[in-house]
Amino acid sequence: MERIWQKAYDPSVPHHVEIPDETIEQALAKSAADFPNQPALIFYNHTITFAELNALVDKFAAALQANGLQKGDRVSLYLPNCPQYTIGYYGTLRAGGIVVPTNPLYVPREISHQIRDSGAKFMVSLSLMYDRVRKVRGELGLQKVIVTSIKEYFPPILKLLFTLLKENKPDMNGERHRVDISGDADTVWFQDFLREGSGKPAPVEIQPEDTAVLMYTGGTTGVPKGAQLTHRNIIANVVQTAGWIPGIKRGKGVTMSALPLTHSYGMTACQNWSIYLGLAQVLIPNPRDLDDVLKNLTRHKVTFFPGVPTLYNAINNHPDVKAGKYDLSSIEVCLSGAAGLPPEVQKEFMRVTGGKLVEAYGLSETTPAVTINPVESTGKIGTIGVPIPNTDVKIVDAETGEKEMPLGEVGELCVRGPQVMKGYWNMPTETANVLRPDKNGDVWLYTGDLAIMDEDGFVKIVDRKKDMIISGGFNIYPNEVEYILYQHPAVLEVAVVGVPHETRGEVAKAFVVLKEGESLTEEELRQWCKQEMRAYMVPKYVEFRDELPKTMVGKILRRQLLEEELQKQGGK
Repeated sequence: MERIWQKAYDPSVPHHVEIPDETIEQALAKSAADFPNQPALIFYNHTITFAELNALVDKFAAALQANGLQKGDRVSLYLPNCPQYTIGYYGTLRAGGIVVPTNPLYVPREISHQIRDSGAKFMVSLSLMYDRVRKVRGELGLQKVIVTSIKEYFPPILKLLFTLLKENKPDMNGERHRVDISGDADTVWFQDFLREGSGKPAPVEIQPEDTAVLMYTGGTTGVPKGAQLTHRNIIANVVQTAGWIPGIKRGKGVTMSALPLTHSYGMTACQNWSIYLGLAQVLIPNPRDLDDVLKNLTRHKVTFFPGVPTLYNAINNHPDVKAGKYDLSSIEVCLSGAAGLPPEVQKEFMRVTGGKLVEAYGLSETTPAVTINPVESTGKIGTIGVPIPNTDVKIVDAETGEKEMPLGEVGELCVRGPQVMKGYWNMPTETANVLRPDKNGDVWLYTGDLAIMDEDGFVKIVDRKKDMIISGGFNIYPNEVEYILYQHPAVLEVAVVGVPHETRGEVAKAFVVLKEGESLTEEELRQWCKQEMRAYMVPKYVEFRDELPKTMVGKILRRQLLEEELQKQGGK
């Protein structure tokens, strides 16, 4: 197929990259050999060098093997961003296991589903969340649970202060960091577990097509499914994205890891990218603490800052940023993903920092990166960019998925490349629904996203197939309405969903959060919309809220808003 998008690549970006036959944990060993004394992880100003991290990974891997882990066994990591997560991730892979990232926001019911579905034998849990595990542990068949406190890799003074002032203080959910595990069978503290791993782990023969990670996806649209990401998928996506940033050099730079490492975006764009390139990684366990994010951006002179639109928008509107109290001038490149990047947010962030912010697109099923806007030119604002090296995309008709659509016409986005998953864990029917061969036998991933491609190969996401609103015969794409609403000077955040209507079938409803100090009525906003968008697109209803529900990665949960609205209507 003709790859028209390659003409848009920055001059230094290769059209094709070689994918090495190695695992990502081998990349850690290489960085440890090349940059042994350079910072690998920075956590509350405590530094762990690449050599130290590699040794800790060896200990964790050896301890897993000493406790009976066999090749292919699954290990759940139920942790926020902290050194223990990276140690557990790479240690599991080095021991021959499969990593099961577990969302730190999961409640007992969700933990139970994921552990039973994955068949995980080991789990590493933060002490703050351990009581949630306790509630369902009897039904899970876990062989061993390793419990860790957030303070374990704090600097000495901060660790002492935390122990004295916060460890036994309940958080907003009534949970405490200090827990007693002495009466729990097959439960051990993280540091005690590491001591069980004396010496080097036994070498394990791993093939590139072996599954490395079960990345659960679909939680915002249905029952979570485990996307099987292979060692080749993971190393391929890191190499593909590393080649996209002009001028980047191994061992030079600092990455801000404010994205959850349990999410595919954070896994690749923050953790694995940094390990592969030998970059320091600043770990942020709670990105909602915006002051902490800003302090770390300034203190550690962060150069690479992958994030989501809501985070960049929050920084743009932070009063101390507007007052110039933070120096964000070290930021060079930011990739925005997980949701559409409103052009107004993008332009303002680049003005504030002087760095490049470009929109990217991916899915858990693609490890995740598929398309990125060129960095030097910043590409085309309002698009998700062009396919990265070794990646092909096509737009097909949304009804049958068999006819390729002409340029400029809407259809379902399909992807093929070395980053596309092996399939869903124990779900052959769902796998067959999304991984489909064409007439030449090439397998394509059907993303469920509606998109168009322009004459230069730039792709624009119109919306999710399931999110499209059909109102009186007209197709309304929530993303398009949201982008326009973000241009209103009083609007901070917005989400648009389709709600039932007696005569039109569905109509658009906008949920809006206003900027601090702003006021606006529903009618005033609707009148403004009538000047800025086609009549059928204007939200029929507007509801103002103090905040909008979001996923752990910061993506606004339209589905939850719709469920709340349907319950409200059903109760009338």
